[in-house]
Amino acid sequence: MATLSPETLLRAYAVGLFPMAERRDDPTLYWIDPEKRGILPLNRFRTQRRLARRVRSGIFEVRVDTAFRDVISACAEPGRGRAETWINGEIVDLYCELHAMGRAHSVECWRDGRLVGGLYGVALGAAFFGESMFTRETDASKVALVHLVALLKSGGFSLLDVQFVTPHLARFGAVEIHRSGYRQLLADALDKSASFQREVAPSDVEAVLQSTTQTS
Repeated sequence: MATLSPETLLRAYAVGLFPMAERRDDPTLYWIDPEKRGILPLNRFRTQRRLARRVRSGIFEVRVDTAFRDVISACAEPGRGRAETWINGEIVDLYCELHAMGRAHSVECWRDGRLVGGLYGVALGAAFFGESMFTRETDASKVALVHLVALLKSGGFSLLDVQFVTPHLARFGAVEIHRSGYRQLLADALDKSASFQREVAPSDVEAVLQSTTQTS
């Protein structure tokens, strides 16, 4: 794949494609269009009671879009349970360009002035394409995900694309749908408008915790 522009990347998202590298040190990017796509239905998001208590405790300070490059760079690093990642240098630079355009966003968890977890993704219409997350402290990325769902619901988003369903995401309600069904949901979402807010209202977070199915 030749060097991508942010505009080309947005057009690819609009038809259901996203780029990945084989490895962090591999300069080649490939278009991915999986037959089974992972989504996290916003109206069926689930949390554990223990995590809900963690969110309410306020142990992490949650910020939005204050350290995007730091978040994606942390996602590119090997971490617990992953010896390798698919985020190479071109992806980091490209998504930072999207962030400067207001199209890519990060939700961050901070503790004692340190970035300890977070996630990032791309917003287009009423669709949000979740790309990756990282954690340096227990539950930090999970707390960021709860806040992301609150932001998306309050901002009028209808689709949260998570690309692939992992056991971790399945616990929150992520499911697989066929490519054709995904493209219909995507088309519907792109016909709508939504707003990605730069602050997470506590009342919106509490509404998510109250409305979701909680397990022990």
